[in-house]
Amino acid sequence: MRVPAHSVCTAIRDDIVAGVHERGSRLTEEVLARRYGVSRVPVREALRTLEAEGFVVTRRHAGACVAEPTEQEGADLLEMRLLLEPLGAERAAQRRTEGHLKVLRGLVRLGQERAAGGGGEELRSLAAWFHETLAQSCGSPALSAALAQLRHKITWMYGAPDPADPAETWAGHGAIVDAVARGDAARARALTALHTERMTAAQRASARKHPVNTSSARN
Repeated sequence: MRVPAHSVCTAIRDDIVAGVHERGSRLTEEVLARRYGVSRVPVREALRTLEAEGFVVTRRHAGACVAEPTEQEGADLLEMRLLLEPLGAERAAQRRTEGHLKVLRGLVRLGQERAAGGGGEELRSLAAWFHETLAQSCGSPALSAALAQLRHKITWMYGAPDPADPAETWAGHGAIVDAVARGDAARARALTALHTERMTAAQRASARKHPVNTSSARN
């Protein structure tokens, strides 16, 4: 059975973000095909997609390699997220479905329960799922895809630091969902802007202590 290229693309992207494939390292079709248990065809298609997304570059005499983003590129992505996350929440308040609301409310309940017991990897996964669902609620595949790509690349470059107060963070998520459920686009946008600003400040502060995951930081 042929494995879809998008599944291979997701697997390679996830491994790049996790640091399995290090920045600047070669990505040969044969090695990747063996690693993911597929033929070279979906790997080749996946690498083209990842190059378009900025995770992969093609170098002369080396072929496909993991990209090495600069600090300026990272800063630009943070600025873009500050603009697009609030827009996504505003559109979600206008276009969300009952299905989206059910998932968002369930995630908030789980997040608040887990936050009461501390942080950890499970909370980070729930937060990523929450933001992905909120973006999908905006009713715009283009905006949703742009937000997903931003989140992947920012996590790759800056990591995903735990919030200082997980309970407060998930209370904020709950307030955003309440605004989206009421169709209050202005409040959903304002609350998401505040949440994104705090998250961006935390990632910038973390980067000052531990250099941004970029080529210039390693030189």
